[in-house]
Formats: sequence, structure tokens, C-alpha cells
Amino acid sequence: MSRSLLQWSKLKESMVMALAAIRSGKLRSILTLLGIAVGVFSIISVMTAVTVLRSSIENGISQLGANTFQIQKMANGFNSSPDERRKMRNRKNLSYEQALQVKEKSSLAEAVGIESWEFGKIVFSQGQKTNPNIQLAGEDLDGIVTNDWGIESGRGLLPQDIDLASDVVVLGQVVKQRLFPMSTGPVGQKVRIDGSIYQVIGVFTTKGGVLGGNEDNFVVIPLTTYFHKYGKAEKSVHIMVKAKSREVFDDCLEQSRLILRTARNVSPGAEDDFAYFSNDSVVKQFNEFTFYLRMGVLLVSSIALLAAGVGIMNIMLVSVTERTREIGIRKSVGAQRRDILTQFIIEAVILCEIGGLVGILLGITAGNVVGLLISVPAVIPWEWVGIGIGSCSLVGLIFGVYPAWKAAALDPIEALRYE
Repeated sequence: MSRSLLQWSKLKESMVMALAAIRSGKLRSILTLLGIAVGVFSIISVMTAVTVLRSSIENGISQLGANTFQIQKMANGFNSSPDERRKMRNRKNLSYEQALQVKEKSSLAEAVGIESWEFGKIVFSQGQKTNPNIQLAGEDLDGIVTNDWGIESGRGLLPQDIDLASDVVVLGQVVKQRLFPMSTGPVGQKVRIDGSIYQVIGVFTTKGGVLGGNEDNFVVIPLTTYFHKYGKAEKSVHIMVKAKSREVFDDCLEQSRLILRTARNVSPGAEDDFAYFSNDSVVKQFNEFTFYLRMGVLLVSSIALLAAGVGIMNIMLVSVTERTREIGIRKSVGAQRRDILTQFIIEAVILCEIGGLVGILLGITAGNVVGLLISVPAVIPWEWVGIGIGSCSLVGLIFGVYPAWKAAALDPIEALRYE
């Protein structure tokens, strides 16, 4: 028999004996691996939930088109303090005239959209009405492009709609399905919003949602119509800038920022009195927001794994004492110290891995419950699954070495005499 085959045979035998020892003390094994399972569960559940939320955000923020950033009065972030939000509310509004300067002077921009929003609207038509949560946007022509909205039926806004401040509207999918569920199409129909009658000229394709919300519960009217109905002077607009390419994205953002600082008379050296964000920046802010949460869970879970490791060492020492005679018999028939050492280390590692797998399965299930609640597809954080399995193996090795060494060091004669 070759040396490698002999080593594999001994390793296989050690694994079989380790599993038999675990099965022989089921209650003790269950109580031991419970600590490991709890530690791994806490890590995996939180990391799965964070991955679910990040996936939802990454999918949902696609309402901004590729290479597009948005400038607005308030920051669109996760980690603004109450004082920062209060300070932002006191900023001057972004005016339509300032937005026009960005549109006219941004040479690196492919399109610059201007929009303003009203919230909590009800849309009526033919005896039907929506819930009072519809968003109404006033958009210029480039606003459709920079928001990456596609048209499912009918048409979008035309230059004459903007020039004439026409009473026309394009519906999101939620509004269309609520008001015209059985109709062949809402195009050409009339709807009423805040007492004004609009003709439906088109329907947007579905956009989905983020964090359980829905990006389809909105309607769009021409920006000039919006200003006529809801006022202009007191409104703060959003400016959406689509760069000509990914390569000039940063330069385009900086150019637009400087144009707006000049338009708003921001002093040199003073901080911007407006905010800007892109798809990448929102994901980055979310990761920063959840960083300390993840580190805190990792610390607590590490303490739980440490306590579980001490428990495993204690149980393994008891097991060595109980199986002293068995160890003596194995040594008397030719088992070497490294065979005994391998057997008990494998037993400790297997015990940890069983607990780790239980914790991983429960953690992934619990974390994806968050996704289920906000209608986000299930995810598996493979990198953290790997970290969990590796951590369990490490705990088994570290805390199984001393009991295994003690078992391997037993004198076979004294072990055989042990009662």
C-alpha cells in the first residue's frame, strides 16, 4: 500500500470514529454546537439582510439612467444627522433659471433634465381613483431621457407640449392598472388631478421598486404645465445631468457643480449649498451607513464563537477522560500519537462545522425574510458563507488542539489500567 493511500485510509478512519463519537453523545453534541450555530447565525443573518437591501437599492436606483447624476436642494443620503437635515432645509431653493444655466453651459453633458415634484396626489378617471400616494412630476423633454423612462404605449412629451403648457399626462404602470384595468388602453382618455383635467398621451414601461417601494406610482406632466398649476417661484427643481460618456462623468459632474456655484453666488472656499448624487454614490453611502452595524455584529459574533470554542474545549477534555481506555487500546494495537491527535482534532472541527452549517442555513433564511417583506429576490452572501465555514474550522482547530494533544500524550499502559 502506498504512503498516500495509507494516510488517506487513516484519515478516513479518524473521520468515521469522530462521527461515531458525536452520535454517541447526541445531547452533549447538540448543546456544544448550539453556541457555534448562534454565533454564525448572527453573522450570516445580518450580512444576508444587508446584501438583500443593497441588492434592492442597486436595482431600484436605476431610475437614473447610465452616466447620470442628479443635483437637488436636499442630500439623498442614509447618514445625515438631524442638524445636517435642518441646515439643508434652510438652503435656498434651486430655481428653474439656475437649472437653465446648467443646461446651457454644460458642454460635457449629453442631456440635462429639469423636474419638480408633488406628492400624495389622487388621480381620478371614469369613477375610479388611485390611493392618495401618487407622485406627480413636472418634466422637460430631457427629463424623460435622464430618468431613463421608456414608453410602453402612446407617446412621451413633445416640444409643443412644453411650449403650450398643454394639459397632457403620461401615466406610470400603477396608475394605469388602477384606473384602466379592463381597458384596451388609456391613451386618449381623461384623468383628473387636483381639479384639473388632463388627456392621457402615453404610458411608461414598468420600473419596479426599491426597499419595498414602487417606482411606478407616478404621473408626468409638462414642466411648464406644472409651474402654471402649482407655482414656480416657490418650487425647488431637480437637475439631472447625463454625461456624454463614462470617461467624462467626473469632469461633467465637476463642471455642472461649478456652473451652479456661480449661478447661486457661492463664495470661493464655502461648501456647496446643494447636493448631488448618482447610482454609485447612493450604494457607497449605504455601505458606509451599514459599516458600523456589520462591524458590531462581527464583534459580538466573534465573542459568541470564542465562548463556543471554550465550550468545545471543555467538552473535548471530558470526552478524552471518558475514552481513556479506548485511546489505550488504539495505541496498544499500533495507533501512533499523530493518529490520536488527528482523530480528536477532526472531531472538534466536524462538531464546529455542523454547528456552522446550521447557523448558515438559519441565517440565510432569516436574512431573506427581510427580502420577502419588501418583495426583493432571495440572495446568498457567498463570501460570508465562506467566512462562516472558515471561522468554524479555525475555532475547531484552535480549541481542539489541546484536548487532542492531551489524548495523544496518554501513556498506553496507564490508559489501559484506567477504570
